[in-house]
Amino acid sequence: MKKKKLYILILFVISVLVTGCSEEQNEPLENSKVPPGNITNIQIENQHGKVKLTYTLPKDQDLLYVKAVYTLESGVVREIKSSYYQNTMILDGFIQTSEHEIKVSAVNRSEVESEPVIVKVNPLENPMWEMLRSMKVEGDFSGIKITVDNPYKEAVSIELIKKDSLGNWNPFLPYIYSSSPQIRYITRGLDPVPQEFGLTIRDRFRNYTDTLYTIVTPLYEEHLAKNLFREMKLPGDADIQTVTDGMRSMWDGNSDYKNWNRMLTVTANTNIQWITFDTGQLAKLSRIKIQNYGEEVGGGYQFFYRGQLRHFEIWGSANPNPDGSWDSWTKLGTFECKKPSGLPYGQNSASDFEAGVAGFEYEISSDAPKVRYLRIKSLENWTGTTWFEILEVDVFGDTRP
Repeated sequence: MKKKKLYILILFVISVLVTGCSEEQNEPLENSKVPPGNITNIQIENQHGKVKLTYTLPKDQDLLYVKAVYTLESGVVREIKSSYYQNTMILDGFIQTSEHEIKVSAVNRSEVESEPVIVKVNPLENPMWEMLRSMKVEGDFSGIKITVDNPYKEAVSIELIKKDSLGNWNPFLPYIYSSSPQIRYITRGLDPVPQEFGLTIRDRFRNYTDTLYTIVTPLYEEHLAKNLFREMKLPGDADIQTVTDGMRSMWDGNSDYKNWNRMLTVTANTNIQWITFDTGQLAKLSRIKIQNYGEEVGGGYQFFYRGQLRHFEIWGSANPNPDGSWDSWTKLGTFECKKPSGLPYGQNSASDFEAGVAGFEYEISSDAPKVRYLRIKSLENWTGTTWFEILEVDVFGDTRP
């Protein structure tokens, strides 16, 4: 009997506690039905695609935040809240410079609002329109190159469509997302024939610019046959470590970042180091792609690490001097491998890892002469020394006479 009574008592206590918690969660922290005072002295600063409001807060002790409500051109009703610790707020999402009506109200801790104060704003031109005017679409090797100036560093996406052989417009490639001050994107794998494209810019509020239509002819490009590549060793060239297949591993076709079989120069040499190899084909080069081994660190894989190239040069020659001197070589470019995140050495973000797995492409100037032999010259790796490692190298260009 005692056990039964104790059991009933426990159930009763639990029931009271649950009911009490439920009731407590549903009750407001405060229960004032008196609205706060109005927002006053509202100052308007029209900016590009947005508006800054500065105002005087009411003196209510239970004031919680200030709220602004307005409707975008898309029909979406936008609500911006600003804490009572501040006397400013930014209203964004405008695509047009026309007049907009804003309702500004104060809200207390009981979620009771003041009467809204209505103000009229006229935002300046949305930065997307300037971006659209700056957009350039040009033919590039085996593709098209898109460049856009983004001086306000707005987060936007560039959406592409392409006309097919039946005259229908279809989405083309994934959207280009960026907030960089200079947006640059190159797509590959297109035939060197005139092709029609349409491009539009969209912001995070789903505002769209007009569509830019253009006809572009990609430039001819081929992937140089790697079965013709041959290693060379001229006087002054770096010594290669023998723990792997050496230079030959750079064109064995295995670009898996977990593949340890890569080219490594000796680490003891702290001077500038370079290697030389023969592509077996005279070509006007367009770009070179370099892929790295993912260094195993702490159970994971690191890029932008150890002997991976950071600052380097690529040189070319059609007929190099066998004494190893540089007088028969032309510099094809000075390059830097940039870490997307900018994080300190030894730290990789998801975008860093994705970039490392994909590999890095370096464009060759169109003014460069035709070459057959290549030199990769390491100026600095990611540890600040000069030894370097390369998992795979791919060379692109035009071998036609």
